[in-house]
Amino acid sequence: MKGFIHAGIIILLLMVVVPLAIGLAGPGKKTGGMDVPENKITVPKSVKVWIDEKSKPADVDFEEYVACVVASEMPADFGEEALKAQAVAARTYAMAKILKYEESLPENHPAAPLCNTTHCQVYKTEKELISCHQEGWGQEGWEKIKKACKETKGELLYYDGNLVMQPLFFSSSGGQTENSEDVFSGAYPYLVSVSSPYEEGASHLNEQKTFTLDEMRKKLKAAYGEKDTGQLRTDNIKILSRTAGGRVDRMQIGDATFKGTEVRTALSLSSALFSIAFEESGKDAEITFTSSGSGHGVGMSQYGARGMAREGKTYKEILTHYYTGTVVY
Repeated sequence: MKGFIHAGIIILLLMVVVPLAIGLAGPGKKTGGMDVPENKITVPKSVKVWIDEKSKPADVDFEEYVACVVASEMPADFGEEALKAQAVAARTYAMAKILKYEESLPENHPAAPLCNTTHCQVYKTEKELISCHQEGWGQEGWEKIKKACKETKGELLYYDGNLVMQPLFFSSSGGQTENSEDVFSGAYPYLVSVSSPYEEGASHLNEQKTFTLDEMRKKLKAAYGEKDTGQLRTDNIKILSRTAGGRVDRMQIGDATFKGTEVRTALSLSSALFSIAFEESGKDAEITFTSSGSGHGVGMSQYGARGMAREGKTYKEILTHYYTGTVVY
């Protein structure tokens, strides 16, 4: 009887533990201790890239394209793990564009799934990259970037077994990234606000721009003429709300309400993470915007990736931090 009791306990434990283990494993098949995404994608050997300056597409080796994008989008003196993270993000972004291209042609460049401008990802050829850097970069910086890309060759970012279709990235966050729906129209479970604490030395910290109220009114009218601000005074301009990441969500400016992103665009601010201050001087008051961070703030902060790499984090840890719930495979 004792033996039967022990056997029963073992069976009961197996019934409880095995389903729990399966649940923790998540989607996909298990191979060698690693989750294989259900829809694992093999990257192509080459890709067409629309060269804006030439108004025609070019056939480019896919992994060469990834290395050139990394070199165009991130400084070579960033840590190797940060460069690897950028390589996976850039490769995933390119693959997502290729898949979308099969469904509908992009309006800006219908002859190719990707272009060489900020509309997609910045792409410069190896020759162009070497010519725009100081002497010796080709032997040092370029080789470092190619090594980082080679060590992540073919790797992509997945969420819930499927390719991440919006692996967005930007320069610096000012300390916190954004929920995608607070900046763009769509909400994505892997693009949620997270802390980005290791951005010491990042660009665009406490950057100030000052305008007279009339200058601000004219810039807003030029960008959003349908919104009439009326007469501006220091008492009818204020920040109404902020996003989860601390950026300005809504702002009252005279008789109109603007999104923080609209103010950023109209006034050419580096970020919507800003505060305002007034100074009454002469016949027209002035408003000063103090902003931190550079870019839209959604996805991976490149300076944050650099900081995490300096803290000893791997590229996979960097990616899974900025793209919540994702895996690299």
